[in-house]
Amino acid sequence: MSRLFSPLTVKDIRLKNRIAVSPMCEYSSVEDGYANDWHLVHLGSRAVGGAGLVIQEATGVSEEGRITAKDLGIYKDGHIEKLKQITRFIHSQGAVAGIQLAHAGRKASHETPWLGGKQVSGKDGGWETVSASAIAFTDTEEPPLALTKSGIQKVVDDFASATARAVEAGYKLIEIHAAHGYLINQFLSPFSNTRNDEYGGSFENRIRLLIEITEAVQKVWPANLPLFVRISSTDWADGGWDIDQSVGLSVILKNMGVDLIDCSSGGTLPHAKIPLAPGYQVPFAERIKKETGILTGAVGLITSAQQAEEILAKGQADIVLLARELLRDPYFPLHAAHSLGEDVQWPSQYERAKPKLP
Repeated sequence: MSRLFSPLTVKDIRLKNRIAVSPMCEYSSVEDGYANDWHLVHLGSRAVGGAGLVIQEATGVSEEGRITAKDLGIYKDGHIEKLKQITRFIHSQGAVAGIQLAHAGRKASHETPWLGGKQVSGKDGGWETVSASAIAFTDTEEPPLALTKSGIQKVVDDFASATARAVEAGYKLIEIHAAHGYLINQFLSPFSNTRNDEYGGSFENRIRLLIEITEAVQKVWPANLPLFVRISSTDWADGGWDIDQSVGLSVILKNMGVDLIDCSSGGTLPHAKIPLAPGYQVPFAERIKKETGILTGAVGLITSAQQAEEILAKGQADIVLLARELLRDPYFPLHAAHSLGEDVQWPSQYERAKPKLP
């Protein structure tokens, strides 16, 4: 059996293969964070397409924590009903439904990408943003409010409340979003965190918010279900967050009971020079895995079955997370299995179209 199509058991959850749908914002909530049929079809079709794990997009733990007014939310009980429908369908297809819990921080209150993605002012329907420090992401944006101690506690509480709703909605895996320049990442990076209290300065202080959120989530999330954390392994700039700090953080998270580090990068600086190339972030997953022993996920420009198989066969990661490739081809896992000579089960409704192996 190929590594890509070998199962992976994490706590009480068994993934049928090592292909995960990476969380991808759809900016398609019509009103107030509610999911709709777009999300059902988008996520459900990737489950039909054979992915072992389907992680729902960055879902706001609070109204003000959304990137845009069109983001999904899980900050009110009314959100749960539609999310339950989505998780039921994903599970009916033999995939595991996960959710990424997120707070955008200073990257909140923006327009959807296809409408320009610019910051939306209060007079135009936007809202005041918050961050570790009152430092704007770009020179053209309004600076956020630096969170007070009570504001930090609200963020922690919001993650815990969102976790409780995720349990009720039927998710079997949670990923805490601590990457891509969003709120938790804003605390981690010295570029966006210039605080002089217990949440700023030293490595131990800058990771404090993530540690407190993780602890709060674990008090609510069933201990037998997987907990992932996505990090930006580096800011791609000297003097910022880097892979050495990511390794140190991963040791701490592993000791806390986190199951997997999803290794992405960037997002704190608007003009960081990122050396984009196939699998450019895989070395981060490899190093964290080898130096800490925690499970890791590789993500970023992974586009072929052979490439994904090689990453796993070399022991560079334990799962691969695909994003744009699964937008191009929701049935990538079924096609990948055929190209690797694996005889996987297709949906009964599609069985007559399944190509024969050589």
